Amino acid sequence: MAQSLTLRAASPISNAPGKLPRGLWQWLSVPLLGFLALPLVALLLRVSPEKFFVNLGAPLVAQAIALSLGTTFIATAVTIVFGTPVAYLLARRRFRLRRAIDTLIDLPTVLPPSAAGLALLMAFGRYGVLGSLLDRLGIQLAFTQAAVVMAQVFVAAPFYIKAATVGFASVSHELEQAAALDGAGGWQAFQYITIPLAWNGLLSGAVMTWARALGEFGATIIFAGNFPGRTQTMPLAIYLGFEIDLDIALTLSLILVGCSFLVLMIVKGLLSRESSEHGES
Repeated sequence: MAQSLTLRAASPISNAPGKLPRGLWQWLSVPLLGFLALPLVALLLRVSPEKFFVNLGAPLVAQAIALSLGTTFIATAVTIVFGTPVAYLLARRRFRLRRAIDTLIDLPTVLPPSAAGLALLMAFGRYGVLGSLLDRLGIQLAFTQAAVVMAQVFVAAPFYIKAATVGFASVSHELEQAAALDGAGGWQAFQYITIPLAWNGLLSGAVMTWARALGEFGATIIFAGNFPGRTQTMPLAIYLGFEIDLDIALTLSLILVGCSFLVLMIVKGLLSRESSEHGES
């Protein structure tokens, strides 16, 4: 009797009476997965290789790609330089306004992009809070390439800060203290201990920030405008191309989809490697 109870307890749940049919969850997952995959497949099928490479040489496409790559790399660099201290502060310090600052960092990720663009315009536009002072100094930010970078930083910086915060938090504070006992200064410990151990988080955050900046549309079109060759990034060129030349819009969309897919694969690979390293340790 005891042996029977033991075998029943050890048997898998799938053998219990009233179990769901095998494969039910797979079939229930098909509608949403199909809904997500079908538009991407349709986009891929619509663009022929010949048209894709021909459109790459179009001036509008080349300008949009060059501008997007240039501004997003600048935006990512700015985010790393100024976002790393914020991430380290959140990971290492507990202070009264920490939750408010953390919420402020999260806000751009849920704020409608159009509202973000309008907020930037009210702050840095010609008649904005700070923009009016800059205008008197002969500095104009709105509707320039600087505005493109600022819009990208505003919406994309939270991705780096959140990932970097997690990366810094995973580094044992005792290792930094041990380095200090061995004579390393604060900057040396940060450079040779903290950054290498948090590297996966920092890199994945930087890559996600770049991808988010690359796809930024709403804040950019309001704060920087849509001027070909000056402020027209790839998402803005897609918007214009949809009305003028659908093939150009399809080509740029395919490039953005490919970049996004590659970025997600890189980030997932980094996170998977980090998980395996923690598992081995």
